[in-house]
Amino acid sequence: MRYLPKSPAERERMLAAAGVQSVDDLFAVIPAEYRLDRDLLVPRQQAESEIIDYFRQAGERNATGYASFLGAGAYPHYRPVLIDALVQRGEFLTSYTPYQAEISQGTLQAIFEFQTMIAELTGMDLANASMYDGSTGAAEAVMMAVRVTGRHKAVVASTVHPEYREVLATYAKHQRLPSALVGYDRETGRVDLSALDAAVSADTAAILVQSPNFFGVVEDIPAIAAIAHAKGALLIVSIAESISLGIVRPPVEADIVTMEAQSFGVPLSYGGPFCGVIATKEKYVRQMPGRLAGQTVDTAGNRGFVLTLATREQHIRREKATSNICTNQALVALMATVFLAVYGKEGIRELAGHNLAKAHYAARTLGAQPGAKELFAGAPHFHEFVLETEESPASLAQRLLEEKIVGGLALSRWYPELANCTLWCATEVNTREQIDRAASVMARRAHRPSVSAQEPPGESAHAL
Repeated sequence: MRYLPKSPAERERMLAAAGVQSVDDLFAVIPAEYRLDRDLLVPRQQAESEIIDYFRQAGERNATGYASFLGAGAYPHYRPVLIDALVQRGEFLTSYTPYQAEISQGTLQAIFEFQTMIAELTGMDLANASMYDGSTGAAEAVMMAVRVTGRHKAVVASTVHPEYREVLATYAKHQRLPSALVGYDRETGRVDLSALDAAVSADTAAILVQSPNFFGVVEDIPAIAAIAHAKGALLIVSIAESISLGIVRPPVEADIVTMEAQSFGVPLSYGGPFCGVIATKEKYVRQMPGRLAGQTVDTAGNRGFVLTLATREQHIRREKATSNICTNQALVALMATVFLAVYGKEGIRELAGHNLAKAHYAARTLGAQPGAKELFAGAPHFHEFVLETEESPASLAQRLLEEKIVGGLALSRWYPELANCTLWCATEVNTREQIDRAASVMARRAHRPSVSAQEPPGESAHAL
């Protein structure tokens, strides 16, 4: 009865109410060739110990011991064990959302702390309680700029994560929001400032750039802000790698900052769930999507937390809502909050320094191999870099996989002009030995025909 809640007697009554004699009669309207005339191929029942043993054996078949140099918006970082110890507490794990905010003080305080830390990191006045991920955060930030300015055009740098741009295109299509794509400087990997200036017009609501951008290059945010503000547009800065804020100057010139907080203690988990953020200046707060937790005092003077602002369609009239995103990533945001509290200000700076050093060592080492060259080497970059090779990315990737190394991401899918280029990432989890081993494989280039660079193995950057 625990798993089959309908007793035989109840089924008989249901069949009688339907006017049939049996289950076969009930499904007689379905052609015979589409009906299953045998028992399901379900294994015999097993004891708990047998089930655990089955999954243990299955887990041993997983690919383990691989060194990975993939980044491109989803970054491997060490996760302190304290994170799961706290987020798996029943008070956090089983709660859904603070509809009755006054009895959700723990959740609201966690959200408040998250907002505070994000605002401090980004240099903005305030941040919301979170979005789904970095891609929806970027799209929602553009919609927010449209509401603030009353204009209806976006200018987007081609160095913004291609998948972020795809999500924005989906939003823009149904909002009838035209957008212009601006290319990058082939020497620096930064957005082309002259082309950007020419693309911004009197009907431009916002410029959207990413820094560090998709190539790992840090953009010149003050120069971009000057272009935007000179023509009355807002500047939106998207940050796909949140750890960069430990060492890269925050984009204080921006009007809106949108960020993916996955690097703050959120596991890769095959691509999600992640945690997006929008932070902004206080004067734009009423056009910010999502919800905002605030701090106050009760009638007795005790500190308390409330939902200060909730501009979602669940809370206010639909035509007044800023977004139809119906929830936030409170549990995932809690992971980020614990991570930031564990590391602290100095710890985040030190962690970012480790990432910077690893990537620059990897870029120098790999770029020095025969037939290889680092692109955009003259521009500042964080922990990602572009490597051009004489060997096709697909051929190189296969040889690296044979040595249990996941190499960089082939860029030709989004940037045809970078046909023999790959995007590499090195974080604190990549050892010097792993980097040297990848360089050794590159140096031992196999004498075999190259696979087409247009057909990299796998459909996803994180398929392994």
